[in-house]
Amino acid sequence: MTTPVLQVRDLKRDYVSSGGLFRPAKVVRAVKGVNFSLEKGRTLAVVGESGCGKSTLARMITLIDNPTSGDILIDGDKVDASHGVTKAMRQKVQIVFQNPYGSLNPRQKIGEVLAEPLLLNTDMPASERRDRAMAMLIKVGLGPEHFNRYPHMFSGGQRQRIAIARALMLNPSFLVLDEPVSALDLSVQAQILNLLKDLQDEFGLTYVFISHDLSVVRYIADEVMVMYFGDVVEHGTRDEVFSNPKHSYTQTLFAATPNSGVEHIKARLAKKAALAAAG
Repeated sequence: MTTPVLQVRDLKRDYVSSGGLFRPAKVVRAVKGVNFSLEKGRTLAVVGESGCGKSTLARMITLIDNPTSGDILIDGDKVDASHGVTKAMRQKVQIVFQNPYGSLNPRQKIGEVLAEPLLLNTDMPASERRDRAMAMLIKVGLGPEHFNRYPHMFSGGQRQRIAIARALMLNPSFLVLDEPVSALDLSVQAQILNLLKDLQDEFGLTYVFISHDLSVVRYIADEVMVMYFGDVVEHGTRDEVFSNPKHSYTQTLFAATPNSGVEHIKARLAKKAALAAAG
């Protein structure tokens, strides 16, 4: 039996709100005892509305925030935040944000952006770092001519490709993708989702995909976990959840979510192109 890439056991996160003269401080539990495990090469989608706890969960499993209680195991090794997370452990998880431009240094050329994780975390010589960065740039669908350009010279979809490439430079155990396509145009969303699936197939990548859009989740996910006010209210395979959602909150999400999956995006773009040609 293989060891799961990621295991989460009874994970909780509390925040203390400030009190006032006549109001005592209050403890707010943002994540209320989450449990799951994720096998190599699979995608777990964590879905729910804003404020449900999915972003707080993402910050804990990416080792940005420490849990109040509970355990996180990566490749079977327990994360011991009380003694400080090791560099080796941090290299095992990388995150891709919704807005890649905010995480790209505008004064660095793209080649430097990609090579920087290798510079900071390995003893790899400069020539090898450059070769690895160039190879990854091409792997995500960009070209050698982009290597010496700056972030402002790229479109939103191209910047997200760069962010994905940078996240893969250290061969992490898994990626957390935090709303990675929600800020992109529909046609570009489809391209990025297809890129993520192609990279997963080629490298056996493992994803935790944070989203509020169930139609995108239906395309990308193997498993779906629905959160509501810090609780996991439903968790199952994609087909189980989509064919027979059991919790009333999941049913409400389904009813409120428009169809913006990849196939529907392609159909809408094809219809638009046909109308333009006919006109």
